Amino acid sequence: MNVFFFGLGFSALAAAHAIRVRHPGAVIAGTSRSLAGAEALKAQGIEGFVFDGSHSGPGLVSALQASTHIIHSIPPDAAGDPALRAHRATLDAAADLQWIGYYSTVGVYGGSGGEWVDETTLPAPRNARSEQRVAAEIAWLAYGASRAVPVAVLRLAGIYGPGRSAFDKLRDGTARRIVKPGQVFNRIHVADIATITALAASQCLGGTYNLADDEPAPPQDLISYAASRLGMAPPAEIPFDTAELTPMQRSFYADNKRVSNAAIKAALGITLAYPNYRAGLDAILKDRP
Repeated sequence: MNVFFFGLGFSALAAAHAIRVRHPGAVIAGTSRSLAGAEALKAQGIEGFVFDGSHSGPGLVSALQASTHIIHSIPPDAAGDPALRAHRATLDAAADLQWIGYYSTVGVYGGSGGEWVDETTLPAPRNARSEQRVAAEIAWLAYGASRAVPVAVLRLAGIYGPGRSAFDKLRDGTARRIVKPGQVFNRIHVADIATITALAASQCLGGTYNLADDEPAPPQDLISYAASRLGMAPPAEIPFDTAELTPMQRSFYADNKRVSNAAIKAALGITLAYPNYRAGLDAILKDRP
């Protein structure tokens, strides 16, 4: 495998390591927005290149053309998908391309009043960010069809993991228990994202799939549980109607739904390592008391 990542952030970097475990001989390359970030990737044994969404550093074109698998995690913007915009011709020249994975978001479904949604549910984006995601999904699926290359659109729920969890927010004093009656979210541990991505790449899985845990839950329950595991008193509850929120945070609370993960588990024959937030948080705390 020769795997190229557009955007080696939190989830993609975990996926890169999972692929390397499954395929020790895999060549891993990918992009960072800065030269310092690209150098940091090289220190981890990854061929790092600069790509800021429009301009690319030296060597990127050759690495991309040599790729067999592409995993893309850079968000789209108002002008469309940055990788397709800047490097479609380079992708066309990747003669050995076998598979494309695209990280999207369950935000494309909008809200369902707390009801279950799955991959048969039509997207109903409620903001420009989610509308751009839907457009990017369509663009990548169309590109794959034009090349006869399978594309897996992986719609991610709220991502958490070591260094990015309720524990960190409690420790730095930024955790809030905002209560909106009836509100539930799904989450997904970064390790489960990594495992699923590695398996999907290995099998060249095509289609659209939700990556979410088994148990949608109110966000305040997560904070309460994390506080109890740290032996801390949880922050006081704040009614949603009186909470000070940024427009982005308020739009997040507008999307109330339960997301099914049955399709990806059936497609890959797997169960999640962290099927709910309690299992995920317990594992994080075990590794970093």
